[in-house]
Amino acid sequence: MGVVHAYILIQTAVGQSVGVADAIRGIEGVTRVDAVTGPYDVVAMVEARSVDDLGKLVLSQIQMIPNITRTLTCPIIHL
Repeated sequence: MGVVHAYILIQTAVGQSVGVADAIRGIEGVTRVDAVTGPYDVVAMVEARSVDDLGKLVLSQIQMIPNITRTLTCPIIHL
């Protein structure tokens, strides 16, 4: 099986998007992080070996970062 890619849409506490983005950049499997405007504050692109590993990455690493209030994981599909 190939690599699983996903976008993680992240909401942060007010004024915390830069610090959250910096913390996410240091996580293995994160390939890109951008601060954005709109309903989410940060968008990260990640890769993992499997859907299970993707879930572990989000739950045990990204969601543990202080000042993250909500995440939405959007796996990429190839049509």
